Amino acid sequence: MLICLTASHKNAGFDMLERLSATAEHAAPRLLDGHPAVQGAVVVATCNRFEAYLDLDTPEGDSPVDAVHDAIRAVGDVAALEPDELRSTFGFVHGNAVAGHLFAVASGLESVVVGEGEIAGQVRRSLERARKEGTTTPELERLFQRASQTSRRVKNATGIGSEGRSLVRLALDLAESRVTDWSAVRVLLVGTGRYAGASLAALRDRGVTDVSVYSPTGRGAKFAASHDIAAVETGDYAMAAAGADLIVTCTMVEHHVVDRSLIELGRTELAVAERPVPVAFLRPRDGAATTVEGEADDAAQAEAPRQLIIDLGLPRNVDPDVAGVPGVDLLDLETIKIHAPLEEFGATDAARELVERAARKFSRVGEELDLAPAVVALRKHVFDVLDAEIRRARVRGDDDGRTEAALRHMAGVLLHTPMARSREYARAGEQQAWLDGLEAMFGIRPEPDAAASAGADERPEDERGRRAGGIR
Repeated sequence: MLICLTASHKNAGFDMLERLSATAEHAAPRLLDGHPAVQGAVVVATCNRFEAYLDLDTPEGDSPVDAVHDAIRAVGDVAALEPDELRSTFGFVHGNAVAGHLFAVASGLESVVVGEGEIAGQVRRSLERARKEGTTTPELERLFQRASQTSRRVKNATGIGSEGRSLVRLALDLAESRVTDWSAVRVLLVGTGRYAGASLAALRDRGVTDVSVYSPTGRGAKFAASHDIAAVETGDYAMAAAGADLIVTCTMVEHHVVDRSLIELGRTELAVAERPVPVAFLRPRDGAATTVEGEADDAAQAEAPRQLIIDLGLPRNVDPDVAGVPGVDLLDLETIKIHAPLEEFGATDAARELVERAARKFSRVGEELDLAPAVVALRKHVFDVLDAEIRRARVRGDDDGRTEAALRHMAGVLLHTPMARSREYARAGEQQAWLDGLEAMFGIRPEPDAAASAGADERPEDERGRRAGGIR
């Protein structure tokens, strides 16, 4: 049985998402230890989402509630959050609906910016991390592989995401009205992680040429060399931060990389070195300083250098106290979310139709796989009887092969109807009725994983696994 616990920008506060994201890499192993029914776990954590996908091994008719509660407690222990708070926040998706949910997430349909391009890669990397941790299962493998395939199909068929939608592009759109010349803007990129490349591409699309990069983890030189930009050394970081018109932070470190003291130190160093302060970016057209929201600042701040800091990190990369520095405007994920554009209804509707179709197919295949052990057992029973009769025919002197051919043909004809009925019953959710009939007619009671070896080569490996069944 597949379960998804989800907290996102739609149902959780930014502070909770920040806590969950900061500890996401430790969550999956703890989830497996939380309850014996949890066979696998894949955690998807992005700047606006934390989701735990669980594969539960629960007997037919048993409730998964205890396993779900233990999973929530495990997440709470890792993130230092109260289980009651998480229970009141987490959305809960189960059974066949899990596929539809993940496929929509991977396709960017549940993002702050609909169709954002980064989410598909984040979903794919979540599965890769689960593989390394040993927390995935065949069913979770199948689920996440189908999610990646669906996201590519949605992008190619509908154009969702084709314009490079992303949070950084939306943030730059918000600043667009007060930028007179992007080519004159000095940019400091802090971080070399998942959003750094996308941020650099979005800046270059607007004509920005003066970009440098600083990495708190020491990867700046490598990133700079591969993207043909300048790298900032640790000793020059404060001055570079104070001298930039625009700072974009997108690092995954769990501490603030920009704060008030850094900007103030950098400004002091600029003054001592007699270096110019930022002048190109966010220069108000009416002569008065403004905030990102467009409200007038006081007269003293109108004389200050103008800087914009875009914080794309989760946990926060930027300490909110920078907003108290004269001339500095902070644009963080909470503010970006407020300004997210409405969906393009036509393309989004088409994308959701593709997602729903893919989810239905995923469920049908899963339901058929659920009967695979019984199907294999029936085929084995019939062909064992067939082989015995062929041997007897040979003992009786049937050497021309006609009897064997007739028997094999008859076996195929006899198997056709029960095989077809197995698929019909599976798609109708009536697998147990088919299994009961099989036992009543032939006395066959297959072991749960009887098909693991005998039927393994009948389907691609990524289509094997248990059914994503619903909660009863």
